[in-house]
Amino acid sequence: MRETRRALAETLSRIGSLIGDGQSRDDVLDVEQLSTESGVPRDVVRMLLDGEEPPAEDITDRIVRRIVHLRETRLRPDGTRHSYDEIAASYGASRASLSNLVNSRRKTPPPQTLSPQMSSRQALSPQVPSEQVPSQQTGERRPARSGGPLASTQAGIETFFFGQPNGWLSAEPQASLDNALQSVLRGLEGEADDPMARLRSTHGLRELAARAPQLAEEELQLVTDWIDTILQRRNAQRVRGSGSDGSHTEGH
Repeated sequence: MRETRRALAETLSRIGSLIGDGQSRDDVLDVEQLSTESGVPRDVVRMLLDGEEPPAEDITDRIVRRIVHLRETRLRPDGTRHSYDEIAASYGASRASLSNLVNSRRKTPPPQTLSPQMSSRQALSPQVPSEQVPSQQTGERRPARSGGPLASTQAGIETFFFGQPNGWLSAEPQASLDNALQSVLRGLEGEADDPMARLRSTHGLRELAARAPQLAEEELQLVTDWIDTILQRRNAQRVRGSGSDGSHTEGH
C-alpha cells in the first residue's frame, strides 16, 4: 500500500492539475463534506490540505471519536441516530459495553500537538516503532493493538455502517482524507473527459457572460460565433437523427 502521506500529496497534486482556470482548490473541495466523509475533524482537514502534520492522537480515542461521528452523520431514514442497542446487537455485543467504551474515552481531552520541549525530549529518546501511538495523558506511546475486544468492536461497527470491515474507524487522518478525496478526483477526471463539462468549468460560461462588457467588440463577436457554431452543429445532428428514425419507422 502506498505510504499515506505520499498518497495524499499525489491525490492533491492531481486534483490541482485538473482544476479549471479561474478556479481555486476551495471551489472544488468542501472541507465540511470531506470531514463528514472521512471522520477527520474540520481543522485537521484544513491542516492536511495545507500540507501540515496532524496532531498526535491515541488510536483508541480516534476509534471512539469516529464511532460518535458515525452516529451523528450516518442517520436513520427518519433523521434520528442509530441507538447503541441497535449497533451493538448487530455484532453480538451489549449496549452497556459499547456505551461504556464511548463514554469513558469521551472524557479524555482532545488531541494536542506536542510542545517544543516534548519534541526535544523525544528527539533524544530511542526510536519508537511506527505502529505505536502517543497517549494523550502521559505522552508515552503504547501499541495500537490489532486484536482483542476493541478490534471486534471496530469490525462490527464498520460492518453495521458500511456493510463490511474497512478500517475506517482506525485509519490515519492522511489515509482517511485521501479516501474521501477520491470521489472529488473522479468527478474532475470525468469533467476532463467531457467537453461540455470542461467548457463549463475551465472556460466558465457564466463568468464569460459576466465579463462580456469588458471584451472588445471583435472578441465578443468571435465568442458569439463560436457558440453559435456549436449550437448549429448540435441542432443539425438532432435533425439528422430524427430524420433517420422517421424513415426507419415508415419502412416498417
